[in-house]
Amino acid sequence: MLAANFVSFFTVQGFFIGLVFGLLKSDSADGLLTYTFLISVFFYLFSHVIVAFYFRTLSVRTYSFAKSRHESNLDQIVKEINKREKVIDTAHKITDVAAKMNTQDEMKAAA
Repeated sequence: MLAANFVSFFTVQGFFIGLVFGLLKSDSADGLLTYTFLISVFFYLFSHVIVAFYFRTLSVRTYSFAKSRHESNLDQIVKEINKREKVIDTAHKITDVAAKMNTQDEMKAAA
């Protein structure tokens, strides 16, 4: 059960217990609302204390991080990025050469 669900369930229980207690003990509507509110708040806060102690007593679960596998994956990614950078640099150089040739051809045609 999730902690939020436990808190909600316990708070609703406190509401109904407070309602019954208020009906039995109070003579007025103010007393009924006061008992219901106070008992509901008590159950709400008490449920948070229970959840806090539960999470505090849980043993910390450790797992082994597959460092070598992740490092090899990252190395492959770096190699792939380097290959792509070389391809992009080659394409950039070819584009620069083509642009220079184009400007030279335009200058010859203008002269």
